[in-house]
Amino acid sequence: MNKTRILLADDHALVRHGLRLIIDAEPDLTVVAEAADGAEAVEAATPEEVDLAILDIAMPRMTGIQAAREISRRAPGIRILMLSMYDNEQYFFESLKAGASGYVLKSVADRDLLEACRAAIRGEPFLYPGAVTALIRDYLQRDRQGERLPESILTPREEEIVKLIAEGNSAKEIAQTLVISVKTVDRHRANILQKLGMRDRLELTRYAIRAGLVEP
Repeated sequence: MNKTRILLADDHALVRHGLRLIIDAEPDLTVVAEAADGAEAVEAATPEEVDLAILDIAMPRMTGIQAAREISRRAPGIRILMLSMYDNEQYFFESLKAGASGYVLKSVADRDLLEACRAAIRGEPFLYPGAVTALIRDYLQRDRQGERLPESILTPREEEIVKLIAEGNSAKEIAQTLVISVKTVDRHRANILQKLGMRDRLELTRYAIRAGLVEP
């Protein structure tokens, strides 16, 4: 039987070791490569050697979502699972948009990961138990309350800052408008760029137009 060849990416060596023990104990699965950040994962994800990439969402240099996006572009044949500490529907939707076919919570990885791996290889989506119900309930509740439904992983304050950046405001002007420090603006901007997998003001401006935060 051909084993499913797995790339395991997490910035904590202890987590990788624990997950590898779980995976390698299975007759049909084997870890063939490890990565400590998203950039390493992208480099290791070659279709000749890897069938499935398991990516932690929160990694340095390049997040799991950014890495998933790049792996999907470079090697669309590689299946992708996201591993996360967060039961968060926005991260989940961003993961799907990035090309992942499943989302596994770290807290129950010992129970769900093997099933998720096999589902991904079969071309089926995997959601941790209860997630579908939670997502539908949350969606309907927001809709009934007339709230704007989530379209990105940005917080309202981060969207506010993206809007101001796209409108051409400097960090100092944004700080004055929002009555916060320039340092806080810079920190928000860095978080926004990391979350969206972007590099500069131009990309943020394009995002703001697509998201309807500013008019083109």
